[in-house]
Amino acid sequence: MTEKATATIPMNTDTARPALDRTFSVAPMMDWTTRDFRVFARALTRHALLYTEMVTTGAILHGSPRERFLGYDEVEHPIALQLGGSDAGELAECAAIAEAWGYDEVNLNVGCPSDRVQNNLIGACLMGYPEKVAAAVQAMRDAVSIPVTVKCRIGIDDQDEDADLERFIARVADAGCDTFIVHARKAWLQGLSPKENRDIPPLNYPRVHRLKAGRPELHIGINGGITTLEACREQLRHVDSVMIGREAYHNPWLLASVDAAFYGGAGPAQSRHAAARSLRPYIAQRLAEGARLNHITRHLLGLFQGQPGGRRFRRHLSEHAHRDGAGLAVFDDALGLVPESSGLVCGNPAPVQ
Repeated sequence: MTEKATATIPMNTDTARPALDRTFSVAPMMDWTTRDFRVFARALTRHALLYTEMVTTGAILHGSPRERFLGYDEVEHPIALQLGGSDAGELAECAAIAEAWGYDEVNLNVGCPSDRVQNNLIGACLMGYPEKVAAAVQAMRDAVSIPVTVKCRIGIDDQDEDADLERFIARVADAGCDTFIVHARKAWLQGLSPKENRDIPPLNYPRVHRLKAGRPELHIGINGGITTLEACREQLRHVDSVMIGREAYHNPWLLASVDAAFYGGAGPAQSRHAAARSLRPYIAQRLAEGARLNHITRHLLGLFQGQPGGRRFRRHLSEHAHRDGAGLAVFDDALGLVPESSGLVCGNPAPVQ
């Protein structure tokens, strides 16, 4: 049975909520795009589409409490839940639960190359089973009214031709999916670690561009190796949307220019200090709930990257935030190590070296 919405579930009732616009999104990343990071991201951009970490169908259907896997703050909208699974019935049930919890989109992970998830037929290995992906997408679409999207690779193992990707996309599109976010690298299912699969297979942006040219009716987004907003603009000449992952995490101030660059208005924070200070009420709330300070502030370590005092900020949090009883005073002391003039919004931040 699908869980019905109750008063304790965040419902999609805020009419002032930013519309779902996929032009720019932050990629789902295990251990990184947690609830705490997503709230931080919203201090920098109102409009970028945010994704959860991948959550497996088993965790949602059998884990407890469900809040642990599905909870989010209302400020995080627009937000997509990324699901990991391959059983059509379970994915449909989880999609319905996601809709009841107020998520704006549900996304199926067909891109993760980890052997841990392969063993459960989750992630990139599903590119070898287009019929199974199509059945899952059809079941999910039948269960919900919110968008159902797919994140995939350009291929796996020996799938080296445009036609391999085109066949996969065509079959899943026939099942009703009209939005695909494509990581422009192949995934090797054997012999490479997940980290190596993010770096060693060469990027092939032109293959994704040709996919879009051949299927103009589909929304095609691109992901992989993109580190600047200027590079995003260049990609948007060929595809519909751009997704950035690691760069947005390690160099989060990049997100402060996203709203002005792609959505026609200034972002919520005009300085790095202002963004950090805006999080104080949230941090206080999380500490009151029993969270440890370092579990929250680890996501902010890159905020002052390349700025005077940035190294002292990181060191202070790294040395003190993990200690028992660490609270807002530790956070405030770290902020005090960085000059207030550091990091006004101006231009595109430099990429991580």
